[in-house]
Amino acid sequence: MTARLLIHCPDQPGIVAAVSGFLTQQGCNIIHADQHATAKSGGEFFMRIEFERGKASGDILKGAFQAIGDQFSMVWSMSFDEVKRMAILVSKYDHCLLDLLWRQRRGELDVEIPLIISNHPDLQKDAEFFGVPFYHLPVTKNNKQEQEQRIHELMLEHRVDFAVLARYMQILSPELVGKWPNRIINIHHSFLPAFIGAKPYHSAFQRGVKIIGATAHYVTNDLDEGPIIEQDVVRVSHRQAIEELVRLGGDIERQVLARAVRWHVEERILVYANKTVVFY
Repeated sequence: MTARLLIHCPDQPGIVAAVSGFLTQQGCNIIHADQHATAKSGGEFFMRIEFERGKASGDILKGAFQAIGDQFSMVWSMSFDEVKRMAILVSKYDHCLLDLLWRQRRGELDVEIPLIISNHPDLQKDAEFFGVPFYHLPVTKNNKQEQEQRIHELMLEHRVDFAVLARYMQILSPELVGKWPNRIINIHHSFLPAFIGAKPYHSAFQRGVKIIGATAHYVTNDLDEGPIIEQDVVRVSHRQAIEELVRLGGDIERQVLARAVRWHVEERILVYANKTVVFY
């Protein structure tokens, strides 16, 4: 059974030797290992290891590893082929939602999708086509707190591990974000920080930009300023009309969001100081 170990701690000699030695002693076989240090000395250390577990149970491995974690002041996690459960929040735009559903159905995303939540009813038939329960929770300024509490309850009820805002056109409150730290992924329809707002491609068109892009990031209380997971761009010219920019933008949004979700599901992301270390 494949397992994953994620580590973040102050950089110091002996970390790699201690971790690899521990896994060897426990009868585990390291399949893949990545590491990164922020400085030649005195920085922060990050590591991701995939390994085949020996005969020891997951609980025994975690309990035994705690001593090494304490020795090096690690923040660490260990998982064992656990399929994550992802909630999708969406409004009216369907391109990111349908792309995630399609990739999950084809096996490109090793994730379960137990529910879709929307503040509009428009995409209910799409959810039904893929066999995913759809919850319509209209949001107004008078019921926003109540509906966000319902969102939180639904995610707990469906044992959700994380959520994706697939063009969910609502700003989440600090209360809801605080309950799911680094577990809500947003796709932003621009190459942050430029051209934020409801119509970024129109603004880009007016400025005559030569590239447009998209940004996937974790949601924090600072609007569109959470740790960036992935970004990409596509080159455009004066020949493209707004409609073409919107189409190209939708294409890049789907790709960027899919990569961010896959890396989160595969536990390739470590968050540090409002940034991410992503082991591709």
